[in-house]
Amino acid sequence: MALSPLTALSPLDGRYQRKVAALSGFFSEFGLIRFRVQVEIAWLKAISNEPALAEIKPLSAASIKHLDELGRNFSLEDAEAVKAIEVRTNHDVKAIEYWLREQLTANPEAAAITGFVHFACTSEDINNLCHAMMLRESRGQVMLPALDSLIGKLRQLAHDYAELPMLSRTHGQSATPTTVGKELANFVYRLERQRKRIECVELPAKINGAVGNFNAHLAAFPDFEWEDFSHRFVEQLGFVFNPYTTQIEPHDGVAELFDAYAGANTVLIDLARDLWAYISVGYFKQKIREGEVGSSTMPHKVNPIDFENAEGNLGLSNALLNHLSAKLPISRWQRDLTDSTVLRNMGTALGYAVLAYDSCRRGLDKLEADPDRLAEDLDDSWEVLAEPVQTVMKRFGIEDAYEQLKALTRGKGGISRESLHAFVRNLPIPESERKRLLSLTPGSYTGRAADLARRI
Repeated sequence: MALSPLTALSPLDGRYQRKVAALSGFFSEFGLIRFRVQVEIAWLKAISNEPALAEIKPLSAASIKHLDELGRNFSLEDAEAVKAIEVRTNHDVKAIEYWLREQLTANPEAAAITGFVHFACTSEDINNLCHAMMLRESRGQVMLPALDSLIGKLRQLAHDYAELPMLSRTHGQSATPTTVGKELANFVYRLERQRKRIECVELPAKINGAVGNFNAHLAAFPDFEWEDFSHRFVEQLGFVFNPYTTQIEPHDGVAELFDAYAGANTVLIDLARDLWAYISVGYFKQKIREGEVGSSTMPHKVNPIDFENAEGNLGLSNALLNHLSAKLPISRWQRDLTDSTVLRNMGTALGYAVLAYDSCRRGLDKLEADPDRLAEDLDDSWEVLAEPVQTVMKRFGIEDAYEQLKALTRGKGGISRESLHAFVRNLPIPESERKRLLSLTPGSYTGRAADLARRI
């Protein structure tokens, strides 16, 4: 069958392709080849520009422009030409070297140094820089903007509902009231912390030869300071130079980044489950979209499918991210290939995250708090005021304050306003404090929740 959204094996390339398309330019086979070409070009330019490497003739501005255009204008047709060479070589990185050399033959100046394409490099010198580019660019252009959109919407809702009181549900039971906005603000704070983790992960990289010791480099140019040169090259590309590697850069930084993404995903799983539950008890309604069907047999239903989809896809993303971060730093001796096949799934792991972020954002856009339903639960839960009453009793030295309120309220759902007020009126406390306690309602007993929500 011809490949189409209906025949694709992966749902990311089929059903959900449109929603994750922004990642294709980074993590597709085309993206991988394009970044490899850019690294090979950057290395050739760097060594040709080094006077101490006398046998590598410097390139003119015109030739450098030609090289830059090869990388910048790399096309799908170019990638197909590389893949055709790979059929012959059975080696993906070597195919790029041969393709690049072919592209330079028409330029006499560049043709004179085509033998220095991929000079002294092992494939992993190219690959580790390529993967670092893929992760850095996708982080800045796709992942963080998607996360920022979610955080921004949550912040807006936290502010909108900052003062709307809500019964808390510790252990699923009625508990000290809060506000809707404060509960959403909690997630804003957590997600901002995870976002900072993602943004701050530094990606190490190397370009130091077959086992990390510059063996071939020094065999050709024994008096050249290759380590300093490679250090500068890696930093000019925007990465942290790792001076101690085997054939591969050990992927510790990549693992840290995937752990950071998984941390953000875990917070969002918690959010999706909470919102699902709040919808189920009626604290939130969902705005209806014209023509949408909730159930194939029950016409009344408006299911929380966005949060369910988000939770499922966040779980898939974390399953892959957790495997990547656990597996990638482990390699037998100086090199094995288990990381190579696993790294090709970076886009899949992040694709499920992007898909989930989209679902979660759409779910948030549909949310509408129901003040009447929230007030109903609060009005049925006067027992939650046992906490402030016994705390004030303790302030004024009344013995067994907790035990007295426990006897009055524990396990006795439906404590009425009248029975609680009768208890308060008999307390030996100052009249001003008695009035303050009698003025409390479950809906007004929210502490600093509103201030905290507005401040996020």
